Amino acid sequence: MQPPKGLKRLLTLALLLGLGFSEWGTPSLAPLRSVLPAADRLDPTTFSPDEIRELQRRFGVHGPQPRLAQLFTHGVDQLTPVRNHALTQLQDLQPVVQQVSRRTGINPMLLTAILFDEIQHAKPGEGLPIAAHSGLFSTLGPAQLGVSELVKQGLLPQNPTAEQVAAAREELLDPDRNVALLAGKLTRLLRLLEHDPSATHDVSGQRQHAKTVATLAYLHNGKLDYPARILRYMQDPELHGLVFSQRKKPISPLI
Repeated sequence: MQPPKGLKRLLTLALLLGLGFSEWGTPSLAPLRSVLPAADRLDPTTFSPDEIRELQRRFGVHGPQPRLAQLFTHGVDQLTPVRNHALTQLQDLQPVVQQVSRRTGINPMLLTAILFDEIQHAKPGEGLPIAAHSGLFSTLGPAQLGVSELVKQGLLPQNPTAEQVAAAREELLDPDRNVALLAGKLTRLLRLLEHDPSATHDVSGQRQHAKTVATLAYLHNGKLDYPARILRYMQDPELHGLVFSQRKKPISPLI
C-alpha cells in the first residue's frame, strides 16, 4: 500500500536532511534518483549523482554551503542597503558588461547576475590593494576571480613569478578588467563543455539553456546552491532594467 502523499513528502524531506558527505565533500546523493519527484528531476539546478561526479572529476567543484552559511547568504540578500550598493556598482559596470557580451556572445544577464551576487557578498577590505597583495584573499574584484583563472586563460604561465602574481592581482582589482576576465572564464568553460555562447540566452524558454547556465554558475562558484540564485537573478526586473534600459542624457532646459 502506498503511503499518503503528505507522509511520503515528510519521508523524502527527512532523507534529504539526513544526507551525508563523501570523502571529497560532495553530498551523498545516490538515493535521490529514486525519491525525487519527476518535476525536481527536470529542475535545471538539480544535478544527478553522475553529473556531480563528472563535474567534480573534471573541474574539482564541491558541494553545497553549510546550512548556516546558506542562511547568512539569504540574510545578506534581504538587506536593502547591500542590494542598492550592488546595483550602483552594476550600473557603473554596464558599459563593459555590454561590450564583452557583444564580443563573446554571452548573455549580459548572466554576467550581471553573477556580478550582482558576488558584489553583494564581497568580503570587507578585499578591494584594498594592501589587502589584495598580502595574499589574505584568494579571489578579488567584482566577479571574485583568482590569479589561477589568468593561468587557465593562458594569460600567465603555470608557475608565475612573484612579480607576475602582483601584476595579476592589480588586473583583478581593476573592475572593467575583472568583468572581461569573467567573460573569458565563462567562454573557457563553455568551450570545455562543448556549448556555444548562444546556450546562455533564453533560459526561461529553453530548459537545456537553463541547464547550461546552471552548470556554468556551479563551475564558477563551486557550490550547488549557487545556480538557483543566478537563475533567479536573471529574472529580476530591476536587473533587467539595468541591462536593457537605455540611459539618455537629460535635455538642457535652455534648448
